Amino acid sequence: MFAFLVAACDPNLVYEQNIELNNLTWHKDSIITINANVEDTISPHNIYVNIRNTSKYEKQNLFLFITTTSPNGTVLKDTLECYLADKRGKWTGSGWGDLFDNQFLYKKNIRFPISGTYKFEYVQGMRVNELKHISDIGLRIEKVESIK
Repeated sequence: MFAFLVAACDPNLVYEQNIELNNLTWHKDSIITINANVEDTISPHNIYVNIRNTSKYEKQNLFLFITTTSPNGTVLKDTLECYLADKRGKWTGSGWGDLFDNQFLYKKNIRFPISGTYKFEYVQGMRVNELKHISDIGLRIEKVESIK
């Protein structure tokens, strides 16, 4: 029901899912997988990475290794650096209490070449065995508003 209400309020939303990490910890070998069904191959889309961290996160940034597999098996691998705090240590995301939400643009104005289920796999690339104080990782796909 909640997802329906959110989608109804945002006509450009195609897909959004967030995965909660156990114990606010992301192990270096843990792969977060999100499968998104995309039918529209005509409209341009923006893809975002959602990150929720606590104020106890000890770093300014977060490196992600992202593997995207299309429905026909084509694989694309990327590295994305996300700044969760500015140079002075102020959190960049919106937040309340101890949690801060960020949305980082991953791909802009892309057209999905074929319809079907796309698999997005995230691995943290921070060179630590256990990355602490990351609460959630997610994916958002939205249609780009057409200029009229």
